[in-house]
Amino acid sequence: MQHDFVRPRAGAPFVRLALTCGVAGWALASSQVIAQAPAVDDDMGAIVVTGTRPIAESEAAALEIQKNSDSLVTVAASDSVGRLPDQNIAQAASRLPGISVERDQGQARYINLRGAPKTWTTLSFDGINVVSPEGRDARFDSIPSAIAGKIIVSKAVTPDMPGETVAGNVNVITRSAFDYDGFHLAGKSGLGFAELGDRKEYEGALVVSDRFQTGIGEIGVLLSGSYYERNMVTDNFETDYERVSRDARPGNETRFWAHEAENKLYRLTRKNWSVSGRLDWKPDARNTISLRSIYTIFTDDEARDNYRFDLDDRESDLSSSSAACTITPNATPATSGYADVCIGNTPQQGTVYGIDIRQRSTLRAFRQSVFTNTLAGDHEFADGWRLSWVGNYTESKDDRSVVGEATWDSPGTRNLRPTVAYDFSDPNLSRLTLYRTQQLASPTRYAAGAQVVDVDSFTKPLSGFTVLDAVDTTKAYTGRLVLARELEHATLKGGIQYDRRTKIADERQITLNAAQAATVLPTDYNQFSTDQKFLGEIPMGYTFHYFDTDKMRAASKAAQAAYAFAPNTGNNYDVREEIIAGYLMGTFRYDWGSVVGGVRVEHIKNRGSAVGTIAGVSGLVTAEATQTLAFPSMHINYNIDDTKKLRLSFNSGAARADYDQLRPNVVVNDSNETISGGNPAIKPERAYGVDAYFEWYLRPQGYLMIGTFYKKIEDFLYTSSRTFNSAALNSNGIDRSGYTFSGLVNGGSGRIYGLEAAAQLQLEPWTDDLGLPEFLGGFGVSANITLNNSKVDLGNRKLRLPGTSDFVYNIGGYYEKYGLSIRLQYQNRSKWLDTVGSLADAGDTYWDSDDELDFSARYAITRNFEIYFDASNLLNHPGRRFSDPGSLLRASGVQAPNSSNQTIEWERFGRRYTGGIRFNF
Repeated sequence: MQHDFVRPRAGAPFVRLALTCGVAGWALASSQVIAQAPAVDDDMGAIVVTGTRPIAESEAAALEIQKNSDSLVTVAASDSVGRLPDQNIAQAASRLPGISVERDQGQARYINLRGAPKTWTTLSFDGINVVSPEGRDARFDSIPSAIAGKIIVSKAVTPDMPGETVAGNVNVITRSAFDYDGFHLAGKSGLGFAELGDRKEYEGALVVSDRFQTGIGEIGVLLSGSYYERNMVTDNFETDYERVSRDARPGNETRFWAHEAENKLYRLTRKNWSVSGRLDWKPDARNTISLRSIYTIFTDDEARDNYRFDLDDRESDLSSSSAACTITPNATPATSGYADVCIGNTPQQGTVYGIDIRQRSTLRAFRQSVFTNTLAGDHEFADGWRLSWVGNYTESKDDRSVVGEATWDSPGTRNLRPTVAYDFSDPNLSRLTLYRTQQLASPTRYAAGAQVVDVDSFTKPLSGFTVLDAVDTTKAYTGRLVLARELEHATLKGGIQYDRRTKIADERQITLNAAQAATVLPTDYNQFSTDQKFLGEIPMGYTFHYFDTDKMRAASKAAQAAYAFAPNTGNNYDVREEIIAGYLMGTFRYDWGSVVGGVRVEHIKNRGSAVGTIAGVSGLVTAEATQTLAFPSMHINYNIDDTKKLRLSFNSGAARADYDQLRPNVVVNDSNETISGGNPAIKPERAYGVDAYFEWYLRPQGYLMIGTFYKKIEDFLYTSSRTFNSAALNSNGIDRSGYTFSGLVNGGSGRIYGLEAAAQLQLEPWTDDLGLPEFLGGFGVSANITLNNSKVDLGNRKLRLPGTSDFVYNIGGYYEKYGLSIRLQYQNRSKWLDTVGSLADAGDTYWDSDDELDFSARYAITRNFEIYFDASNLLNHPGRRFSDPGSLLRASGVQAPNSSNQTIEWERFGRRYTGGIRFNF
């Protein structure tokens, strides 16, 4: 590590610190920040940074950025995050106060700020909002942490930020050659493995930069690249519940039956690449021009063996009688046993006879990329004037292609199908026992025969084959011009910005029936599978055989050679959004602090075109909508003294529907007066917030914070059936504004409020006063907690906001001294609402509480080399999603329990370990 230390005058409380941290591709992006130092030289009366405290130094630098901000922010500095096993931006930011994540396959993917929905969080590179490949749901797992110098999370919106920023913005600040004194080279190389399935991991990163004095000024050049590969398998089971209309016996109001039980058994290879370059030119001290380019790729090669047991296959056998019956266990029923309480079956335990196996063998090749290019300039003029300008082009691609999917289904003859005994009483286990099905003398009665262990010994003929080519492309153009005037005690700023974003969904597919599929792959699954044993650990009650991925690729190639792709018209669309924005704001500085206030006005125009179906006729449908929104805000920062600060913020924002939800390819049925599909007339959900925070920057080292926040919500967005209430689809004299629309709609009002607290402390400054040995000074702790309460009005009932947890907390301890740096970090968030459901599909769905424990160790061999070891997901707790009909039942006047154990999805991914070497010159 390299440090440029400038000793201040005697008694000065701060030291000027220039950090260059070659840690997993991270570097502090502000090269000469005023940082609180972790140690005091009593003889000199000055604070001296020793250069052996990378965690404390980077945390101090981050806190100084946070302290000097005129709005509410939290900062992740390079080394503080680089010393944890964080391969993407979501994981890197998740340990900051008020931040929680939603995971996929065990990896942090989406960010929730202070418990708000993930759709309220925006992503920026160097202050330019970037549209995620998926759309407005900013997906952070496709952004490697290696590209960032630091991460600044803004929790209170200012007028110079886009109005679509509601809960806050995650701004990834990229590195510059001017962050370093001269030539700089840093990198890492590591190897690891995942415990589940004994799968390998690889990672590497490289950064090189230099500064050049030329006849036209100083030029800085920086190039970086990173690579991360994660091979893994997963343990999984899923169960889908429903209310059975034919189950009319007493007590049916609270009975929900599993109509399908399945295992999804994944073999995955995920990779993150990034390449970035930055060219900075400083003709003189008053002018800077910068050219930046970032290209990130996330790939997910997924082989999925999916065994579905269709438990409701013979639901029509069930009597629809509402009369009470005497429960008599019966192993030879006249029905399939599904939802039959009279033979002793319950939603938790029972047996169904002669049901269908629906098997899917799927090979996917997902690829998401972001290619963003920015040309920016900053120019200072006489009399305090400053001009800043930015031009940006970003192209995001979401490739959802499926190399091939083969389907295998049980034949219609029931005695060739399995009998399944199920036990769902344990929320963390799906127990399925398979038997042969015996047909008795009576043609309508069946019984369980011999137990079967190998599920692939059942007859399952090939029933179909598909190949999907699906790519969504988003092209975004941004132009921004900002003029500022620096006065003696104020800064006045005005800006204009133009954004144009176009998203095109292009999906086509080859769909083969059983006879056609038989021309490209075997009809017997056992000729399409391998002998590799199960790589996971979950007890499923049966064994199976993985499909052969090479044979799947060969079948796909043969299908594409023999058959033509056909467009999936209903899924294709072209949506364009244009935003013209202007803002005025002022920062006024006083002896006691500062005030930032202003307003942003945005004019938004949406246009969408797609093929829709109206009155049974398909054709091109085009819809347009415009709106003008104003976003006022004010931030008051009061300095109690040099170390304590009060912050008060008033802000507003609007979350707009995602692009696919704005598409106009709807299906209109004039006979039934119904509309389904996208909703081009949807209004944004508005939020108005207030924040009040107290911050204490302890001397010589440490940080304490406590704050509260409140947001009022209007026009809450959710999926439901309601009156369309728009003239956007009126044609040929037909008024369709009163039709029933199924899709995304605006609800009523709501609110979210909560409390947030954080602390960062190290023992070093107090070891002498406490009479402790010197070696104990290396211990430190960081902790934060967020408490939430949210509610939205859906008309017939009230619910919490989707994605919000009642509490989120992080706690970590570290030790760093004598070249050794060790850190242990724990994260926990309580359950959260995933989707708003109905009684037909067993109610609302929730993700259960989620936690993770990570460990990291570093040892500096020399000034330029260190070894590292990371251990992730040490607790190996599963991710669990469950359905809960309680709220809906109580709203309809039915007595219902307050919680549910109806697990609908369960996954576990195993512990991961990585080690390697890092270098820095």
